[in-house]
Amino acid sequence: MTLIIGLLIPLLGTMLGSGFVFLMKDEMSARVQKSLLGFASGVMVAASVWSLLIPAMEMASMASMDNGQWTMDNEAGAWSVVPAAVGFLLGMGFLLLIDELTPHLHIGTDKPEGLRSHLSKTAMLALAVTIHNLPEGMAVGVVFAGADSGVTNISLASALAVAVGIAIQNVPEGAIISMPMRAAGNSRWRSFLIGSLSGAVEPIGAVAVLLLASLLMPALPYLLAFAAGAMFYVVVEELIPEASSGQHSNLSTIGFAIGFVLMMVLDVVMG
Repeated sequence: MTLIIGLLIPLLGTMLGSGFVFLMKDEMSARVQKSLLGFASGVMVAASVWSLLIPAMEMASMASMDNGQWTMDNEAGAWSVVPAAVGFLLGMGFLLLIDELTPHLHIGTDKPEGLRSHLSKTAMLALAVTIHNLPEGMAVGVVFAGADSGVTNISLASALAVAVGIAIQNVPEGAIISMPMRAAGNSRWRSFLIGSLSGAVEPIGAVAVLLLASLLMPALPYLLAFAAGAMFYVVVEELIPEASSGQHSNLSTIGFAIGFVLMMVLDVVMG
């Protein structure tokens, strides 16, 4: 039951954010959007570092004994950072490839990117959000797999903290998707449903990782770092540029600081 709740929490965050279309009459203001984008960036960066990269390096420094107990491998030393570095770069490269091949719209823009396509703006926006949410779903699945393995210092409470942190990040993302769709002439329910469905890929990605966890356990350090790299890509490629566009404001920086500290505290306290 805890696992099911953990997998669904990020989707509930997206649905909550998408529900803003029923509460707000006008398009979200630039100041609020910048603050929320900065906040989301801080949450994702903190989750990537504390819940993914650090556990990846910790796990790489462990060795399995004959009796099944895991102990520190004194010979690993500085080499324990290699799986984290490789996985991180693979995660960045994977999202870069998907970003180049998939026709999509960046949040807040009307200029399509990726391969040429006759898809509607709504469809391309949905594809863009799917690209963003895939690594988040993978991250949730990976941390729960790490908690279940008993190899890393990731506890079940820490895994839930990651799910809660990503759900918090999904609230502004859901609003940022649904509100412009409403402003473009879509009905409130259509905007809400498409915004909510954009988060459906997260539990799907998490379940896929969990189902393969037993087969991929030796590669878990790489998977943890892979999810971190993919999340960092979303922050650097999408969230920060959009938060910094337009008139200069420090709101996104303040939002980043609040989001980073909140996720760090959640991970440490619940871990």
